[in-house]
Amino acid sequence: MDMSLWWDSFLAILTPEVLMFNAAGVLIGIVIGALPGLSATMAIAILTPITFWFDPSCGFAMLIGVWNSAIFAGGITAILINTPGTPASIASTFDGYQMYRQGRGGLALGINVIYSAIGGIISTLFLIFLAFPIASFTVSFGPTEYFMLALFGLMMMISVSENNVVKGMAVGFAGLTLSTVGIDPILAVKRYTMDSTSLAAGISFLPVMIGMFGLGEVLNQMYEYKQSTAGSALEMLKKASAKLGRILPTWKEFKQFFRPTVLAGAESTIIGAIPAAGADIASIICWGQAKKLSKNPDEYGKGSAEGFAVSCTSNNGVLGGALTTMLTLGIPGDAVTAILIGSLMMYGMQPGPKMFTEDTGFVMQIMQLMILSNIAIVVFGLLSAKMSAKILNARPQTVWVGVTALCVVGSYALNNSFSDVLLMAAAGVVGFIFKRGGFAPGPFILGLLLGGMLESNLRRALVMSQGSLDIFFERPVTLVLMILIALTLCFPLIKKAVLKRRKAA
Repeated sequence: MDMSLWWDSFLAILTPEVLMFNAAGVLIGIVIGALPGLSATMAIAILTPITFWFDPSCGFAMLIGVWNSAIFAGGITAILINTPGTPASIASTFDGYQMYRQGRGGLALGINVIYSAIGGIISTLFLIFLAFPIASFTVSFGPTEYFMLALFGLMMMISVSENNVVKGMAVGFAGLTLSTVGIDPILAVKRYTMDSTSLAAGISFLPVMIGMFGLGEVLNQMYEYKQSTAGSALEMLKKASAKLGRILPTWKEFKQFFRPTVLAGAESTIIGAIPAAGADIASIICWGQAKKLSKNPDEYGKGSAEGFAVSCTSNNGVLGGALTTMLTLGIPGDAVTAILIGSLMMYGMQPGPKMFTEDTGFVMQIMQLMILSNIAIVVFGLLSAKMSAKILNARPQTVWVGVTALCVVGSYALNNSFSDVLLMAAAGVVGFIFKRGGFAPGPFILGLLLGGMLESNLRRALVMSQGSLDIFFERPVTLVLMILIALTLCFPLIKKAVLKRRKAA
């Protein structure tokens, strides 16, 4: 790693503009993450087109801030009303809500802030030390390797299908089909454009993403909204605000948490580097592992501060690992990293090995922004720990109007095109239908995003081999990826067979 370039990148982000945008992103993420039903995915999807008008350092500083803080802020509602604000906070409900009921809600909020930041910093250190060696290895990849990487990424449809693989695959192939609209990557002729100039460049990824994750979620919440449910949650929150107590852990508690949280940070980073293994999976695995190694396993699930610290560490510990895979291989492991790939492409960068040679300085800035965001989380999180409960007092109707306005403005701002707004609205309706029908939108986004990479590299490889498929069996990396793809396809079947055999036994 070039230390002079590292220092120059560090100085580039220590400008008032970058620091302001990062702080704004952290504050927005805290609000979004603390509101049940809203997620980091929605926030980044809505903000991405708005950041197009900013300098890439400022724009990505905001997105990184939102991503890190929204994950940690999901623990606020997990503590106060036993409802995870984001899927990553599922394990936080095991001990966080019990701590609040025992009169230690303030301590739980403090642990959530501090150890979420610690998990993020641990995973970022892994990113800093491992990303460049991995990128150096993958820089020699050719069309066959990139085709297999794209195919491997598409296999993640299985993991993000929300327990219905058939529906997930169907939606994913629909997105893959739509990715063929536009200009042929080899012959440069129009395909399926219906003589529309707006479709000549293909189905734009960002308006579809904004519609599905933004407007689609708003329509779904409007459909499901019940005043009685909202009122009961509000009453629980009012009761919670009076029982928070102290916020900071004692020095004895810090020493007690050190070993299990460091292990959780390392484990969650490794889990995060595996495509589609998200923060919800990591936090549950790390919590269960820490319980086995703990001196007081019986306290886990009953208000254990140690268990809660472990779950908070693993929430944000996933992010550095996921970013390592995304930056070095260009594979989105989940919806958030898929959107971040789209954000980088919007800035004219292509995640993958080439980014480490063509945009080395910006890669270093991303790593440094991760550290900066976690420091900002500690500062803003501790200052607003007791006030953060009031975020949940926002009326859902106000949130819906605000999100819808941002969706419209964001989709129009991309190209100053009203057709993008119509595309966003159509995607929002489709996203609503997906949610009501039990179809996860994640596979659709993966298909639309990776379809072009899959097709272009497959056709280039076949041109190089004059139509022979032997080229896919002649390179070791391609063979390894092929084996991983086969294992990904077979794993659900193997798991089902093993569970069936255990039940029979």
